[in-house]
Amino acid sequence: MSNYTEMFLSKVIDQNEVTALTRYGIEESHLETKGEKAALSFIRKYAAENGGQTPSPEVLAANVAEFTYLPQISDDYMYLAKKIKGDAAKRHFAELLNGKENEKTGKYEEGVVGKMYAELEGEKFYEWLISELESSKIRTSVRESVGKSLEDLGVEMLTEYENRKQGKSAKLWKTPYERLNEAIGGFYSGDIYGVIAESGRGKSYLIILFIHFLLKQGANVLVKSYELKAYLWLSRLVSVLTAEEGDILDENNRKVGLPNKQILSGRLEGETEEYFTQVVKKLNSFYPGNLYLQAKGDRDLTRSLKELDSELYQRPDIDVVVVDPFYGLDDVYGRNSNRTAGGAAEQAARYFEQVVGKHDVVGIYAVQATVEKKQRDEDEGGRELKLPTRDQVKTSKALLEIATILFSFDNDGDGQAQLGIEKGRNGGEDVIVDLIALLDYGVLRELETGQAAASQFNF
Repeated sequence: MSNYTEMFLSKVIDQNEVTALTRYGIEESHLETKGEKAALSFIRKYAAENGGQTPSPEVLAANVAEFTYLPQISDDYMYLAKKIKGDAAKRHFAELLNGKENEKTGKYEEGVVGKMYAELEGEKFYEWLISELESSKIRTSVRESVGKSLEDLGVEMLTEYENRKQGKSAKLWKTPYERLNEAIGGFYSGDIYGVIAESGRGKSYLIILFIHFLLKQGANVLVKSYELKAYLWLSRLVSVLTAEEGDILDENNRKVGLPNKQILSGRLEGETEEYFTQVVKKLNSFYPGNLYLQAKGDRDLTRSLKELDSELYQRPDIDVVVVDPFYGLDDVYGRNSNRTAGGAAEQAARYFEQVVGKHDVVGIYAVQATVEKKQRDEDEGGRELKLPTRDQVKTSKALLEIATILFSFDNDGDGQAQLGIEKGRNGGEDVIVDLIALLDYGVLRELETGQAAASQFNF
């Protein structure tokens, strides 16, 4: 029996303080021998039956012969708990490598590391091993505080303020639209930004424009595109990029980009095709930032938040994560522990929030808003701009709750679009940005006011 376990349990008995077991999270899984586990179990059972009182040393010894009572332990509970859990962590690691005896059957079981090493590919093996070690760390850690004091918080806040002032933490990335930047500041690291729109209204174009602007500011962006293949996704980025470059003007003297439909069909001609080739060949030179694209059909496209977590550990330089759409993740439709309708989607949303916060990245997701059939029928042909609301999102309300900013977007298909703030945790709700929308030409531009606005509509 571990001397530290005997010391801890003896102190519990001396001080009649069974709550110390709960306070420091001492469980049977942390103990090495059957005797230790029996002593812990008896103390808890006795306390439950006797109004929270602990047994006397004599009663415990009579019921658990292996236990040795050590009187007048002066060492702190925290110190003893750390020793107990530290030993448990080392044992767990040794058991992973070398195996252990099965307590029920008495048979020796080989370590699982060798088995998993043989069965899994290299990357999957490392993911499994990291997951096992992280779980062990959580199980064997000892919380030293339930929270931070005002004194500690004050010091941390001043440090964080200076870091933000120098751009070392909580980076702020501007959006493409001044109206939004005035309302919300921009995209902050550690926060989540959702985009809701009806199907086919252009939310992926909007997100690609966001990404274009982030790359121009030097951000490293990881994109998971579950509905668009790489060629289609990149063709839209090229249209957006060339629209901003301003080398192409339409018949109304407006800056537009390369026509997306012609890129998709391979029917660019003459100087336009030559310009397209030049842009694509030097695409990387347009952006100080880096794009890491996982697109539909790619072998390296991962579909779980656990894999996303692992990818961000592998690339701590990533600043922004984009999931388009969120229900492309397997987690959304997987098993859920609370067995409630939509439970898996809710758990996925909370997990995504944890991943974004832990890695201090900007999180961006897209989700579809649904409309009734009658409304869809009425929308045949020309339609009035109507921003969707949060109650039209059916995936999970938790997905809306985790968003710092929830954008709503609509496009009338006739040159106009609107981008609104449906939810703003830090303000900005009900702000609407009017846009010129020529999506095939990569244009989703903020509508100017006054004389400049009138010139935009010289049809």
